[in-house]
Order: sequence, then structure tokens, then C-alpha cells
Amino acid sequence: MHNATSPQHIKATFMQPSPIQQFAELRNIIEIISNTYAPLNVECQNELTDNCRLVTLKKRTHLVHQGQLSDKVYYLADGCARAYYLKDGRDISEWFAFENEFISSISSFFNNAPSPLYIELLEDTTLLELSRATIDHLADKYHDFERLMRVAVTKTMLVQQKRITSIQFQSAEERYDSLLKTHSNITQRVALTHIASYLGITLETLSRIRNPKNRI
Repeated sequence: MHNATSPQHIKATFMQPSPIQQFAELRNIIEIISNTYAPLNVECQNELTDNCRLVTLKKRTHLVHQGQLSDKVYYLADGCARAYYLKDGRDISEWFAFENEFISSISSFFNNAPSPLYIELLEDTTLLELSRATIDHLADKYHDFERLMRVAVTKTMLVQQKRITSIQFQSAEERYDSLLKTHSNITQRVALTHIASYLGITLETLSRIRNPKNRI
């Protein structure tokens, strides 16, 4: 079992900027989060700055492994990631996250249980890492932060619910078109095999849908 508090499996992939650059970038990212999800007062922003970690990691780095106890939440400032399962030898993408979005192993984080999934970076990615201890402390101390996390969780749950509904009630072509409306350049950033498994279709079906001759 991997331990989320022992990041040996990602240590070699760190690419750190200078401390001054990192601090300036961190403050800018926190301001973006505040403007996007819910306003944070200055005191909360300052304490968040002191209690989170900003790192840049290389493509294919795993933030979470299946079976790992994961007590972290990640905010993607730049880059993209996916959460996926391995089931009977199949790689099934569950969730994609892009700039200005959060990702975590939700069941592991909230239930303090082994993660059922992996989280992998699909590009070189700059992210903000928040521990459960930091989140709990700031949420208890600042209503602003508690509201921000509630908004972030709600947005994530709505995305997951939309995916489930689309698989149940939409055709494969409708699911693909809906995904493009949300992420117009996803095919330039995510492998088609991952997109196909996310949509619940085969790669062959996705190729057929993408062929303009089949969409007339």
C-alpha cells in the first residue's frame, strides 16, 4: 500500500522555480481561486499561502495510486489530470481535470479509506496541494474557506452527475459532442483511448464518431 504522506514515488519529478517566483505565483493562484469559487478575505488568503504547497510535476506522474490512503486535494493551476480505474485489465477514465479545477480521490479523502482509483497527470502540471489537516483547520477558522470548499465539491459532484446521466440517456455521439462543448480542445490534450473509456464507448466507436463522413 502506498502512503500519501510519503511522496517518494513523485520526488524525482519536482521542477521547482525560485522561492520568490514561487511565492508570487502562489499568491496569484490563490487570488484566482478566490475570484472563481468564493471570495477569501485577506487573512484567510495569507494563512492559506503559509499552509499549502505549490509544485510543478511532469507528465505521467501519479498523485494517487489505487490502494493508497490519500489525504490531499489538488488544484490545477496549469495542465491536466485524470482519475482512472483498472478493472479486469481495462483502463477506465472516470474524471478529467483541467486548469482552475480541483481533483482528488474523493472517497479516500472523505472516508479515510484506500483509494479505489489512480490520479495521473496528462501534461506537465503546476498544482496547489492542500492536506486534509490544512483544509479542516481553515474551514473551521474561516467561513470564507468553508464556503469555497463547499462550492468546489458541489461543482465536482455536478460534473460527475452529468457524466452518469449522459451515459444513461445520451447516444455515444451526443456524449462526445457534449464533452467537446465543455472542453473544445480535449482531443489535443487527452489520448483518444482515455476519452473513449470516459464516454463508455470503444476506441473504434469514437473513431467512427470523429470521422466527418459518418456525421453527415
